[in-house]
Amino acid sequence: MSKTNGTFSANLPVVVKESIDLTDKEKRIFDRLLEVLHHFKLETKLRVAGGWVCDKLLGKECYDIDIALDDMLGRDFCEKVNEYLTSTGEEAQGVGVIQSNPDQSKHLETARMRLFDVWIDFVNLRSEDYAENSRIPTMQFGSAEQDAYRRDLTINSLFYNINTSSVEDFTGRGLNDLKSGKIVTPLPPKETFLDDPLRVLRAIRFSARFEFEMVEELKVAAADNDVKSAIADKISRERISHEIDLMNMIGFVLDTWMLHGDMHEVGCTFSDEQRRLYLYASLFIPLRKTVYINNKKKTVPVVNYIFRNSLKLKASDTDDVMRLHYAVEKFLSLIPFVLCNEDMQIGEISWETDIIDVHLSLRLRILLGLLLREIKDFWRTALMFSALLHNNDSSVDVIEVELDKRRQVFMKVEQEILKLGLEKVWEVKPLINGKDIMKILELEKGGPVVSEWQRKLLQWQLAYPSGTVEECVEWMTRQTQLKRART
Repeated sequence: MSKTNGTFSANLPVVVKESIDLTDKEKRIFDRLLEVLHHFKLETKLRVAGGWVCDKLLGKECYDIDIALDDMLGRDFCEKVNEYLTSTGEEAQGVGVIQSNPDQSKHLETARMRLFDVWIDFVNLRSEDYAENSRIPTMQFGSAEQDAYRRDLTINSLFYNINTSSVEDFTGRGLNDLKSGKIVTPLPPKETFLDDPLRVLRAIRFSARFEFEMVEELKVAAADNDVKSAIADKISRERISHEIDLMNMIGFVLDTWMLHGDMHEVGCTFSDEQRRLYLYASLFIPLRKTVYINNKKKTVPVVNYIFRNSLKLKASDTDDVMRLHYAVEKFLSLIPFVLCNEDMQIGEISWETDIIDVHLSLRLRILLGLLLREIKDFWRTALMFSALLHNNDSSVDVIEVELDKRRQVFMKVEQEILKLGLEKVWEVKPLINGKDIMKILELEKGGPVVSEWQRKLLQWQLAYPSGTVEECVEWMTRQTQLKRART
């Protein structure tokens, strides 16, 4: 969708191609499949279904090819393909059969094989009925039109007919909704969601991915109590977390909330992993300070419990999101000093009270350096959150208020970090290692004393980035002598 002044305009049309341009490999794959039909005199209609059609019409590349068959099962057609390959002296390909698995959104058996180094999925067209309290459908062979109407969204109901090299829109809405940038269900949305509640999350995911508008009827149905109950009753926690992973909405969140078109101008880019974790962290920002007492009488963050026990996510995801939340709080405490350009007084920062004796003007550099060494490549992600929450800690609903101020906060803090040369500070090697410390202090083994000096020397190195090994040793020696004199 086109964007104006940080908001999305639902009135401007999406650029949709009139026809699908096949890559050389796609043409070879489809020609091979047509050769199989001709060889066995089959009247089977081959249609590419779902996201591939939508992506190709939008001018995007897609390597996820799902082919729907109108008169046979996927495994039967794959056997025909291998028979044809053998008859031409080519090597038969292995066929994998993926059994129906509702928790993985696999309602029906799917056959998979490689053609020209591309994995292709084959499944029959179907009409489906869903049993009460189950996402498992009762399958019957169906027409292309029936199959189109049973899909989640109209933009995903489009087919590319390989036999005729044409796009088919059996709902009569798919192309128009794609051109107008709308997320619509082929059937009434509540009926569609109750048949398969996972479609609520899929609607959100596609809306975020393409920056399309969800129609009002769909939003109302998604908030319906019956639909909410169906999500809780029919969808596994693991499947929900998997679908959230697929929600590539972080670009939407970043553009809308904060930077709009300025991302690249300020050097702020995010990897796919950073985007994924940013999404999770943003979902749970309101709970970042909430804790509970577990069975062992220990205080545990609620977010930790949700990740591990409710969403069943891996431990590393939990740890990364928790680190992001902790870093956000630390950034929030430092932002005022960056914006006001004031020296930091002793005791003003609660999370790092034991700082070496340096000029007050150097304390901010030390604290920013320590924070970035802790969060590493995720520092811009954490700073993004902090800028959004700065002076707005009671709410994360910042989409409609003071966006430009939030953007300026982010850019000013980022520029300060770059000016201080801290962008990759976690890669800086210590001037003096543990063995050197033991030698200087004449210690026979390491321990808490060495760890304490490593912490102090790191702070010294952050305060004096141009300092040499000799200067660092001299400072350490002087501090040791002062300590001995005091005792």
